[in-house]
Amino acid sequence: MQPIIIVLIILVVLVFIALVKTIQVIPQASAAIVERFGRYTRTLNAGLNIVVPFIDSIRNRIDLREQVVPFPPQPVITQDNLVVNIDTVIYYQVTDARAATYEVASYIQAIEQLTVTTLRNIIGGMDLERTLTSREEINAALRGVLDEATGKWGIRVNRVELKAIEPPTSIQDSMEKQMRADRDKRAAILQAEGVRQSEILRAEGEKQSSILRAEGDAKAAALRAEGEAQAIRTVFESIHAGDADQKLLAYQYLQMLPKIAEGDANKLWIVPSEIGDALKGLSGAMGNFGPMGGGSGFNPSGTGKDGGGIPAARDKDGAERREQPPID
Repeated sequence: MQPIIIVLIILVVLVFIALVKTIQVIPQASAAIVERFGRYTRTLNAGLNIVVPFIDSIRNRIDLREQVVPFPPQPVITQDNLVVNIDTVIYYQVTDARAATYEVASYIQAIEQLTVTTLRNIIGGMDLERTLTSREEINAALRGVLDEATGKWGIRVNRVELKAIEPPTSIQDSMEKQMRADRDKRAAILQAEGVRQSEILRAEGEKQSSILRAEGDAKAAALRAEGEAQAIRTVFESIHAGDADQKLLAYQYLQMLPKIAEGDANKLWIVPSEIGDALKGLSGAMGNFGPMGGGSGFNPSGTGKDGGGIPAARDKDGAERREQPPID
């Protein structure tokens, strides 16, 4: 009985192994290559699949999702004989699992080597400055070459990115000095433009201020002249309205004479010719206050014969001109 039990156990184990090998579950976004006696038979897609146990075998399981592969820095020589290190990142996706398995031994290694050689060809036709400023152009050219070459491998290159471009240390120092000089130059230009604009605005402000000040002075002078004219007109109208006689006018003349003589610089002053007639009329009215003639009296006629009189002279218009005696 024991040998029979052992045989049954062996049969159960074999059946279980056969069932495991018969049922194949493929995850989503994956594919599997099936070979029968070492020859490609079919490609298993996602889901539950049945294969012939011990005859069919799973050769390779391939991920169909988009993959990201960074490549280490590669030394590349530019057109002006400078060595730069360039890091690249490749975004690819397997579109044909059979071609990716049988057309190339290792598509990752193949893509890396193709990227390096293509990158050297592209960068070799550019100088350093163009290399640093033409990333989009380099990416587009590199992607076009890779996509065309990897199409027969069942690979689609979706995107190529240059992660870093590192020039030599000496070139980096020179570039930093150049950028620093450019920044200093732009700062000096901006500062000069600011000073120039400030001076222009200040000059325009002073100009407007001078114009407004001159206009204000002109208006003030006009208003003062108008006020003085109005005051003179009012006085003139008041005098005519009051019908002032000769005596009042003579009295006003006498009040104005001290004001005319004020100041040390007044050595010569003009006396109107009419003041003689006015003082003649006033002398009779002031007779009650004391004699006006004599050696020390005032000569209203202005002839200058008396000892206390003031020498008089007449100009061509007939006005008397008297010199003011020195004031002690």
